[in-house]
Amino acid sequence: MGGKEMLNLARVPSILMLGMVYVAYVLIGGVIFWELEGELGKKDPTPLRYQKQSLFMRYSCLNQEGLEEVAKFVQDASKAGLSLKTNSTSDGFWKFTSSAVFAATVVTTIGYGNMSPSSTAGQIFCVFFALFGIPLNVVVLNRVGKYMLAIGRNISDFIESKTGGKGYTHYFVHLFFYICGVVLFFIMPMAVFKERENWTYSQAMYYCFITLSTIGFGDFVADSNPDINYPDWYSVLMASWIFFGLAWLALLINHGIENLERFNAFMKKGCFGKKTQEESASTDADNNPDTQVEDEDQTKKPPLPQ
Repeated sequence: MGGKEMLNLARVPSILMLGMVYVAYVLIGGVIFWELEGELGKKDPTPLRYQKQSLFMRYSCLNQEGLEEVAKFVQDASKAGLSLKTNSTSDGFWKFTSSAVFAATVVTTIGYGNMSPSSTAGQIFCVFFALFGIPLNVVVLNRVGKYMLAIGRNISDFIESKTGGKGYTHYFVHLFFYICGVVLFFIMPMAVFKERENWTYSQAMYYCFITLSTIGFGDFVADSNPDINYPDWYSVLMASWIFFGLAWLALLINHGIENLERFNAFMKKGCFGKKTQEESASTDADNNPDTQVEDEDQTKKPPLPQ
């Protein structure tokens, strides 16, 4: 069996192990969510039933069908940007800035769900727009992340060349970039969202992470409250924050891959270096023409007479 075949066989357990870790991670997360949020499923719905009956008694003209119509109206009003308090719509719900933010949430696969095309033409266009926009977004973010990573490498190399230091300069430079990214894409947006959206800091932090990780539950969405008059620059700031925040996240992913590759190389060099050198020396000896000629001479040479 050749070296390539042995290498391919050696990779199979690592791939299986990675798959097992991934499945275990998902299952553990499901168990944790079940423990944290499972009480809601065990909650007694009797108070809600009493509240529903009280609603029917208080508004005698409202029946089950009317309640369903009201629920549907609330859902449609929310998607149309209609305020149930002031009976007015937000200033240009599908204006250019909000439409640009919606387009950004489509190509980045965030998909809050608070806005969605209702016309047939808009839905068809959304399909093709996402079909070509999502791969484009992945390529652009990957390139931007690699470019930012290259900037960090150049800065670390420049510092090492000027100071003569080696070793940990690379990690300190990237740590500095990480801290700046946390401040720029988490802490500062948290303060802005708390001020503009009247959220708590925990809600703002939750929204920032859910957005930049492209999970996009839609339970908290900035620039979508019809009771708040948002300035135009707010939507532009939102779109810029989403794009550069995702690029920063791509930087983290690229750097994480780089660190994993370095760690893998270090483990191979430290733990398996000796074995690899012995196998390499043995392989070189087998592939050496002089060694092969000597072996053939010894094989063909008749035995000496006794």
